[in-house]
Amino acid sequence: MVAKKKLSSKNSGKKPSGNTPVIVQASSPVEATKKVEPVEAFFASPLYDFVTPFRPVGNQWCAKYVIVIFALIIRCAVGLGGYSGLSTPPMYGDFEAQRHWMEITQHLPIRFWYWYDLQYWGLDYPPLTAYHSYVLGKLGAFFRREWFDLETSRGYESLDLKSYMRFTVILSESLLYIPAVIYFTKWVGKHRSQSPIGQYIAAAAILFQPALILVDHGHFQYNCIMLGMTVYALNNFLDGFYAMGAICFVLSLCFKQMSLYYSPIIFAYLLSKSIYSPGFNLPRLFAISVATVLAFIGCLGPIYIFGGYKNLAQMSYRIFPFARGIFEDKVANFWCVSNIFIKYKNLFTPQDLQLYSLLATVVGCLPSFVITFLYPKKHLLPYALAACSMSFFLFSFQVHEKTILLPLLPITLLYTSRDWNVLSLVCWINNVALFTLWPLLRKDGLALQYGVLFVLSNWLIGNFSFVTPRFLPKFLTPGPSISHIDDDYRRDILLPKSIIWRIVIVGSYLGMGLIHFLDYYVPPSLKYPDLWTIANCSLGFSCFMIFWIWNNYKLFEMRNKTLHDL
Repeated sequence: MVAKKKLSSKNSGKKPSGNTPVIVQASSPVEATKKVEPVEAFFASPLYDFVTPFRPVGNQWCAKYVIVIFALIIRCAVGLGGYSGLSTPPMYGDFEAQRHWMEITQHLPIRFWYWYDLQYWGLDYPPLTAYHSYVLGKLGAFFRREWFDLETSRGYESLDLKSYMRFTVILSESLLYIPAVIYFTKWVGKHRSQSPIGQYIAAAAILFQPALILVDHGHFQYNCIMLGMTVYALNNFLDGFYAMGAICFVLSLCFKQMSLYYSPIIFAYLLSKSIYSPGFNLPRLFAISVATVLAFIGCLGPIYIFGGYKNLAQMSYRIFPFARGIFEDKVANFWCVSNIFIKYKNLFTPQDLQLYSLLATVVGCLPSFVITFLYPKKHLLPYALAACSMSFFLFSFQVHEKTILLPLLPITLLYTSRDWNVLSLVCWINNVALFTLWPLLRKDGLALQYGVLFVLSNWLIGNFSFVTPRFLPKFLTPGPSISHIDDDYRRDILLPKSIIWRIVIVGSYLGMGLIHFLDYYVPPSLKYPDLWTIANCSLGFSCFMIFWIWNNYKLFEMRNKTLHDL
């Protein structure tokens, strides 16, 4: 039989809304009492309630723009704070590195870009970063030439330069990353009958990810371009435009070499789609191959044309700095944390460590690679990319703390999921990743931004919803889903159903709080000056390992399911 829609006793007598829990088709009285989850993932959260006024069809077009404007305001607010290397001569930091590359690319011929004064922020990213710096440097010099005068502009930190540099990051993200994320959430939502408002809620949750905001708009980098091009590649794969997707991924790779973290999965997916599933497709294989080669030629061609093979070799040497060691500074990965007990640099040569890290990374990537090749399904891509890139972060050579942004991208894209357990783990690992960035952000003078964004991002998606029904008067409750939610649907906090997972997550949060407390109130001894930083990395690594194991298990579990099970 088909049971009629009815409200819970708490809401009896009221007209049911589109997202009120309802009774659905049932074959027995027992089934008739079961309720279904709302399509929108973040039901009972401030983010859900904020977009409620846009739910009528005539208002839905506004929701996207309101969310984007809110996201940009947050980025602008973060940009008012400090940045890497602020007033710290002689080398300053990443802000000065980006400014310096704009300086040298517009004043020097291409053949000198990867050779010029390598001791002072020598260019160490692929050519698209250089071309991007050239364009922004030319544009900036149009306003104030002294910002990028060769050599004499080193350490320049005027207010107008800072404003211009911050604007270039916002512009880059607005043109690439934000549209790509919105398209991804719309595609996923449309293919499983999710409402437009539900799609925008997922997009907002992704755009408010604090780690990327703080690194790009606080610390100062342009990771949004690399990540945006990766999402564009993913969007093209979802639409079946494999050659165009390959081009987008090459562009991501030629902007920052860290996109290699995704390359095994991209390769496995495209290869399987060309030769294995549903069968051998020579035209597709040819198109992907030609598109990939032409994209690399387009990016690398000027470096070769104006500098020859020697220039290409120097570029490769600069972007793969094996001489720097197996890890840079303190980072929450296997090599740094285990180095507490095993002093690798004393026991092994750099060549040995390169080999061992390569083997560990290959073994770590193998499960996601094999599953992607055997089951090249669209809904598996975020899980596979997350597992593979996390393997690189945990086990590869020369990793720094900001590299966590790469596994965070596909992980955060899983905010499109309707599985409460998945959403809980995605939220948790985002918080852990932000925590591991604390030593870097504190050094940049971004402690306030760190704390505010941690609270804001968790509050928006409902991680603090337990506060509203228990500790606030009803007239102060922020919106309908929190104010009138049934007991069966109350979301006290984003935690999985499993008691084991709850213990792990709550325990890790308590550990983070304890480390922050000790870091603030208990100065480390002279013998162990990095004690609290090492504690930070150790806790972060433990959480990343647990998540990585779950990620691979979830990928295996999802291999025979569909997009509707995402």
